[in-house]
Amino acid sequence: MKALVLHGVGDGRLERIARPVAGPGQVRVRVAFCGVCGSDIPRAFVKGTYRFPTVCGHEFAGTVESVGPGVSGFSPGDRVTVFPLVWCGRCAACERAQFAQCADYDYYGSRRDGAFAELVVVPARNLLRVPEGVSLEAASLTEPAAVALHGLKRAGGQLVGQTVAVFGAGPVGLLVAQWARIMGAARVVLFDPIPRKREVAGQLGFPLAFDPTGEDPVHRVFDLTDAQGADVCVEAAGVPATMTQALAAARAGGRVVVLGNPSADVTLPAGLISQTMRRELTIAGSWNSTFSPAGNNDDWHTVLAAAAAGQLQLDPLVTHRVPLDQAWEALLMMRDGSEFFLKVLVQP
Repeated sequence: MKALVLHGVGDGRLERIARPVAGPGQVRVRVAFCGVCGSDIPRAFVKGTYRFPTVCGHEFAGTVESVGPGVSGFSPGDRVTVFPLVWCGRCAACERAQFAQCADYDYYGSRRDGAFAELVVVPARNLLRVPEGVSLEAASLTEPAAVALHGLKRAGGQLVGQTVAVFGAGPVGLLVAQWARIMGAARVVLFDPIPRKREVAGQLGFPLAFDPTGEDPVHRVFDLTDAQGADVCVEAAGVPATMTQALAAARAGGRVVVLGNPSADVTLPAGLISQTMRRELTIAGSWNSTFSPAGNNDDWHTVLAAAAAGQLQLDPLVTHRVPLDQAWEALLMMRDGSEFFLKVLVQP
């Protein structure tokens, strides 16, 4: 089969590799779409993966092609999306079903071969059925949508009538904004320096989208909230400036969610730390999302249900669809910022 194989930092090659075979408890999935995560860019061009060669890609959906021994509940042709973290099942976190905190996890696209390929084999327990009315293209965004939902839940989940400020209007930031609206926020304010991202925010029904380079985001938030500050601030860009802005824009007793992967060290001024203490802010880190193989109330099932109900708009976030033989060029485009993009999908 064809796959985009990362042989080293900056060395991606389209190759033919062996087709994987589904073993006991496993399912072979034909990949329909695999999203390029923002984390895939430093993985491909800066820091590498855990081993080489590696097939990257962890945001994917497709159809079941074959099932291994002992698998029930799935059949060839079933439309599925895949939770990309493979948990050990033995550690304390796994015993609590907190799989994202597994002490010995594996991960598609970074620790094991992922879905920039025609086929991928996954444990049957990691599969979710895609509901009727949800396209496989939209289903490939389940992972970032679940990450965005989990971030807001880390803020306490109570948003009715509140103001949420989102720093960064990339795919995850725009998904955070949508979840905030679904969860009852009265006002959602977004900041991003790229005009077309602010335009997309407006098209999604968020008119309060501002350029942080043209004005002080903190002042804007306080102007919109009668000098109180935002109830929840979500840092979704991963840059030092937005981290400090998120802390400064929160009201007394407010919550700040650290959601963006950091691109550099953050140094906090003493005055800002003092204000963080005086205002008794709650700072919550967020990583990954919750998943239940039993179908309990988790982030992944919530995403698919919201998409099926038309509450969550995923398709407008897709700006590029590229075949596998153009995937490396797409990653270079994202690295260089030579075109505007939000979500780039590889379509094997």
